[in-house]
Amino acid sequence: MPFAPVSGFFVIMQFAYKAKNASGKLLDGMVEAADQQAAMARLREQRMTVVELVEKAKKGKIKGKVTNADVVIFSRQLSTLVSAGVPIVQGLNILEAQAESPAFRHVVSCLRTDIESGLSIADAMHKHPNAFTELYVSMIRAGEVGGILDTILERLSAYLESAEALKAKVKSAMMYPAVVGGAAILITVFLIIFIIPVFKDIFGGFGAELPFPTRVVVGLSDFLRGNIVFILITLGAGFYGGKKYIATEKGAEKLDEISLKLPVLGILLKKVAIAKFTRTLGTLIKSGVPILQGLETVAKTAGNKIIERAIYKSRDSIKEGGRIADPLKKANVFPPMVIQMISVGEETGGLDTMLNKIADFYDQEVDTAVKGLTSMIEPLIMIFMGVVIGGIVIAMFMPMLSMSDIAGG
Repeated sequence: MPFAPVSGFFVIMQFAYKAKNASGKLLDGMVEAADQQAAMARLREQRMTVVELVEKAKKGKIKGKVTNADVVIFSRQLSTLVSAGVPIVQGLNILEAQAESPAFRHVVSCLRTDIESGLSIADAMHKHPNAFTELYVSMIRAGEVGGILDTILERLSAYLESAEALKAKVKSAMMYPAVVGGAAILITVFLIIFIIPVFKDIFGGFGAELPFPTRVVVGLSDFLRGNIVFILITLGAGFYGGKKYIATEKGAEKLDEISLKLPVLGILLKKVAIAKFTRTLGTLIKSGVPILQGLETVAKTAGNKIIERAIYKSRDSIKEGGRIADPLKKANVFPPMVIQMISVGEETGGLDTMLNKIADFYDQEVDTAVKGLTSMIEPLIMIFMGVVIGGIVIAMFMPMLSMSDIAGG
């Protein structure tokens, strides 16, 4: 297809046309659109009968990519317009004019054109996976069928905001230790490779045996400087090989399994996964999406292969007349409280309400876990920096202290 996201760009095509206007006069001209179907739709908007339409050239590329913020604002605005009785095409026309992002403005333009051509809203959105996820499209489809599109859009906005807030919490928890830890490693490598050799030349003139800590640090410096190319190649090859392995089904599953078992971080990741799973499934069920379709959509967006596998088993269990909770229990990922609440929700017919209550609870748990992780990692990093960098500095000054004592004697 001529329209596709390419590394954050959107390609716009130009078409040369020959068409008759309402009075039957033959006209020549150019029209810009994402594809041939969209170009024809734009000409029909002008009450023109297309005689010939030929793709001429690419106009250029629209920089940027669609962000979650774009989609959240779009959902809230479209919900308000639909609630006020504004026709969907007119509403999209208004939102296209107001969109700040060129990339998202183009997406909205394509949506309007496709809907005018006879596509449903969900099918039009399905053509733009860079902007609208499978979960989004599934809920919009349910809203169209149930005649509650404005309500669905409102729920989608709330869901996307919750998901973004959850992601921001995890990022904030990881940012500080990543930056400080990276800085500590760079400082250590700089000292070992560039500073210690200077001290080594000074120590060579002492004519005395160096203290053991100093010999260790100097030996490490000599090793790194002598094998730096080999070390970099080994690290690069290891990173490339690890990336390729993680890209496989088995590798991704193994990584997710290990990550959930990490001492402190694993607990946080597990809570994030549970909050995401329950919030997503609860929103889908409440919006009228069939339970089997909802479970399949949630599995694809789970972000963890272990949880994805457990969700697929739950879907298979329901197909065979079973319950959701039993396969989730066997996965050994979900705490007993979650399993019990899901079981109660299934028995009482209020599964969506129960899932959202679990999500609210685990959102608070994630908050607490993030604060605890940050407060614990901060002193650990400071201790690491003190021990490593302080140890190097002390090791370098020990021979000087020895020489000072000898001179004083």
